[in-house]
Amino acid sequence: MKCINCGTDNKLKDRTANQGRCLKCNHPFVFEPTTMGTVKITDPMFTKVINDISANNTLFFTPKQLLYFLDSRLRKKSFQSLGFVGSYLFLNIWCTVFFSNMIFGSRLWLMGNLVYQICVAIYLFNQTNSPKLNNASRKSSARFLQIIGGLILVIGIFASMFVVQSFIIFVIIIVIGIFSIFWGTEQLGKVDQLKQEFLISPTQLQEWLNRWEQINNVPEKILPSPRQEITPATINPDVTAYSFDRLVVCDSANIAKLLIANNFHFENNCAILSITGYPQSIFNTTMEMLRRNPDLKVYAIHDCSSKGVSLVHHLRTSEKWFLNSNVAIIDLGLLPRQIIASQGKMFTRFSSQLKDEAKKLSVDIRLTLTAEELAWLDTGNFVELESFTPQKLIQVLRHGISGSLNLESDDSSIILIGDSGINSGNDIYMVESFG
Repeated sequence: MKCINCGTDNKLKDRTANQGRCLKCNHPFVFEPTTMGTVKITDPMFTKVINDISANNTLFFTPKQLLYFLDSRLRKKSFQSLGFVGSYLFLNIWCTVFFSNMIFGSRLWLMGNLVYQICVAIYLFNQTNSPKLNNASRKSSARFLQIIGGLILVIGIFASMFVVQSFIIFVIIIVIGIFSIFWGTEQLGKVDQLKQEFLISPTQLQEWLNRWEQINNVPEKILPSPRQEITPATINPDVTAYSFDRLVVCDSANIAKLLIANNFHFENNCAILSITGYPQSIFNTTMEMLRRNPDLKVYAIHDCSSKGVSLVHHLRTSEKWFLNSNVAIIDLGLLPRQIIASQGKMFTRFSSQLKDEAKKLSVDIRLTLTAEELAWLDTGNFVELESFTPQKLIQVLRHGISGSLNLESDDSSIILIGDSGINSGNDIYMVESFG
């Protein structure tokens, strides 16, 4: 493992002999991959993860975004297609030539190979259901299951009929091959609906960050939790005389703080608030400024959950926000239809609490969703905005704002989903895709 301080490559015996420090510069290593079990991280890898999520130290990010990003990097290594093919071919020959002769004898050498094929099929089937793999790896496992089923049928039938000439083995081969193809096909259609779990826990990541801070200092662009600032901030009257053309409302203070820290409000001439009232010190003043603009456009961005899909309805019906106002509200997502359209590319999780909350959604909110979207929410599924990198979130917001500059145009990506009366102007729009 290379030292991130001086670049010296330290072998395990070097690190062990020097109490976990670099042999050349004596800089301590944060991680020791040989003692980490199934999840292995090195100091250079962690450094690259921090650099990549922060876009080379130019963007702030939240601890949960780091958790998702690191988990994604680790998850990609969980099932390597090329590595599996090599191992499968090697063990296929070994089991046929050596294992079969020892257990079954030379006359029934095919039986040993069939035992191996059954074990491989069971392994691949379990991989297609594993919440520790991403959808790409689970789909690869399902396709390999189909391929192996086909090979068993083609090669096995030939061997059973013309080499060992056994009807019993012929029947066994037919059963194993057909079931492998069936399982692979069935699982391939289910993969996008399966839940995912973190390979590492938030507590474990925090422990790593604490040790990283002790040795290498805190990552410069990682954000602490938002603070409650009840006392109103003093703002120059000359500033409050103006207003904003756009407002971005987030369903969490974490996302609002992320956008503000990355100067999204300056670069896109918009105000940023959370539905919880963050930042509290300027919330009331900002709302007063916003209400002075009759052409204000409001952009809602939220988690894909029962709580998240309620955000727009809350904005339209709350006195604190835009009740009896004619502002246009554009729902950028995340929406269930966007998750479904992504075909399993987003990190989908499950919550029994959100499952119960989904069934309590008001009629007005449920009418804006399709039956497929409601079924998705009713099962307790959710996707968090923090599963996306800061760069991706900023890109989506910019795309949504630029695509809504003229809502009367033929832009098929933004559709009207509801209004409060003919020519009332109280329109709610929805973006069909996320980014």
